[in-house]
Amino acid sequence: MNRIKLLKYPVFTLAFIFGVLLSQSSFAQDGEVNWLSFEEAVEKSKTEKRKIFIDVYTDWCGWCKVMDKNTFSQPVIAAYLNENFYAVKLNAEQREDIIFRDHTFKFVESGRRGYHELAASLLNNKLSYPTVVFLDENFNIIQPLPGYQKPDRFEMIVKFIGGDNFKNTDWQTWESEFVSAME
Repeated sequence: MNRIKLLKYPVFTLAFIFGVLLSQSSFAQDGEVNWLSFEEAVEKSKTEKRKIFIDVYTDWCGWCKVMDKNTFSQPVIAAYLNENFYAVKLNAEQREDIIFRDHTFKFVESGRRGYHELAASLLNNKLSYPTVVFLDENFNIIQPLPGYQKPDRFEMIVKFIGGDNFKNTDWQTWESEFVSAME
């Protein structure tokens, strides 16, 4: 019965279908990080300057998966990343070239798995996963941060860097005065 009624109003039906498709497109759902490729983040930054947050991971990394599940899935963290950064997922073992600043970063065969030159560059050749990297609006490294980050600690870190608090507040002061939005 509802199908028949919807078909009587094709404009509303099309609008409804378009709305459903739009909500399932590349836009982030509530509580989800809107992950981009590195190239997409660089391209977006050309029109709207923003810091870039990079999650450097591998497919085999167990702690990377735990961080996805426990930390990046927190609505407060996801919303903050989406509003203040271009969030990038970078597979440290991807085989596709990435061109950045007139340099082509490539996959390097090494050992059983190999690594991507961009990941090595961002991590100062310390290939440890997961590692998150914060870049400023001009693509300069602010800070790589290796290891699994629990949600409460990560919220403190991402807001310290995302809000430019690192420029005028020392970490100890920030840590002692920080009030979490997740509580």
